[in-house]
Amino acid sequence: MKCPCARSSDTKVVDSRESDDGRTIRRRRACLACGKRFTTFERFELRMPAIIKGSGIREEYDESKVRLGFERALHKRPVPTEYVDAAVDRVTQRVMSMSEREIDSRRVGELVMQELRRLDKVGYIRFASVYRDFKDVDDFRDAIAEVQKVPGRRGRG
Repeated sequence: MKCPCARSSDTKVVDSRESDDGRTIRRRRACLACGKRFTTFERFELRMPAIIKGSGIREEYDESKVRLGFERALHKRPVPTEYVDAAVDRVTQRVMSMSEREIDSRRVGELVMQELRRLDKVGYIRFASVYRDFKDVDDFRDAIAEVQKVPGRRGRG
């Protein structure tokens, strides 16, 4: 790290502290050339994979879009916000843990559907009807039969 005054890279760390809930390290440094002190911050950088849409367009992973999908599917449903927050976090963690540079948007959609299936069966059906582009009543019947086989986490739906 170079001193902003002397432009010397001969510095030493005087003090280190965690900040921002442990996501950032604040370091006080002293320049050995001029004696001035300055502060630096270190943050880890998580690189989320690009999402490849059905049209072939690549976009950055956007957690707010995942959240919006949950919110639309669960509109006026009795699902606590903290359950939705936890589900969004699990989807984001799974996407990150894939360790791939690019991920098909269908895989993200499937992760959302897995979470919705456990959270709320009605929300799952709502999301699936749009995501899978249901064409008729038989598609709804198939989806309902599918969720009836899987016990819900909350016992509602």
